[in-house]
Amino acid sequence: MTGGDAGGPPESAATPDGPATGSGDGASDDGPGERGPGDAAAPAATDEPPPAAGSGAPGGSPSAADDSDDTIAIRLEQLILGADRRYTPFQAARSAGVSMDLAVRFWRAMGFADIGQVKALTEADVLALRRLAGLVEAGLLSEAMAVQVARSTGQTTARLADWQIDSFLEGLTEPQDSGMTRTEITYPLVELLLPELEEFLVYVWRRQLAAATGRVVRAQDDDEMVDRRLAVGFADLVGFTRLTRRLEEEELGELVEAFETTCSDLVAAHGGRLIKTLGDEVLFSATDAGVAAEIGLRLIETMTHDETMPELRVGIAFGTVTTRMGDVFGTTVNLASRLTSIAPKDAVFVDQAFAEELGRTGEAPVSEAAAAAAEKAAAEAAASGLTPDLPTYRFALQPMYQRPVRGLGVIEPWQLTRRG
Repeated sequence: MTGGDAGGPPESAATPDGPATGSGDGASDDGPGERGPGDAAAPAATDEPPPAAGSGAPGGSPSAADDSDDTIAIRLEQLILGADRRYTPFQAARSAGVSMDLAVRFWRAMGFADIGQVKALTEADVLALRRLAGLVEAGLLSEAMAVQVARSTGQTTARLADWQIDSFLEGLTEPQDSGMTRTEITYPLVELLLPELEEFLVYVWRRQLAAATGRVVRAQDDDEMVDRRLAVGFADLVGFTRLTRRLEEEELGELVEAFETTCSDLVAAHGGRLIKTLGDEVLFSATDAGVAAEIGLRLIETMTHDETMPELRVGIAFGTVTTRMGDVFGTTVNLASRLTSIAPKDAVFVDQAFAEELGRTGEAPVSEAAAAAAEKAAAEAAASGLTPDLPTYRFALQPMYQRPVRGLGVIEPWQLTRRG
């Protein structure tokens, strides 16, 4: 289901009366009956109250006539949802044992459009409400947290569904030599793909959930389970605005897709997590500073050897980060963004805390003077016939000029490179 019209009839099907208006949250089964446009206030002839303007239920514009039910859009909806429409929003809320007010909050959080009080909902909609409400009643989730769960799930799956329709499904339904139209190809294609994609989605989600749970459990204390110390990095394409004026839309889309794919693969391969992509910029995180440093340098090296890509710059900061709905917030994130904006092309800038963390873990020398002294001592030990104890550093850090950064005061960036 996509956000905005999930579970509802096609937008081309119009209703004769549109969404009903009125007031009342439907928390009680005893309320005034529905009224149509132009009707006077009616006595309580039924147990369904008029919905508030925009009831927030899943669906698009309701169907106007029975003969529209055999259109391809309706058939596809029934195939994907696996059930016929049976309930109005109020009936679905009542069947689930949920107040209309809470049902509206859940539906809107999931990104579903307002449909008034037409029969557009299925048993699955009732079950989903019942499950969310059950988690609240059992004390496993607060009501606010249940709404957050609905919102994060709706936003993520809406983007996924849009991508599948715009790119994946569109490419597979190109009219073939058979003479069938795209519309005629769509139904059997969805019928074949739906169970496979559904199982794959659940598999990937379980894998990601296991990985995320592991990261949280390994936190040192309760505070770090919410506000954790992470390395956060931005990778930004240099001169992207100029490219948008020079490239055709299709070329620009291919470049952005290649950039996002490359970054996503590199971040995942080296143990980081891709937080989000922003067209010409990606945001990633890692629990270990050494992992983040490797990712940053790999990104630069990979893009440098790709002639189709513009130059890249990377900024990484280390510190306390607040995580919400899969995103990251806080001063550390803002600092990483500022470091990216001041970094020269094909370079990685890091903050003082990141440099100190690399020194603490032995990934980089605390200073080049200390590294030179250690190398000299190792050489003298080798000359005396002793086994030299030479530290092996992966990275080098060069302090840059201090500079004021808006909102963060004066910072001292360090340029990160590979050692040797």
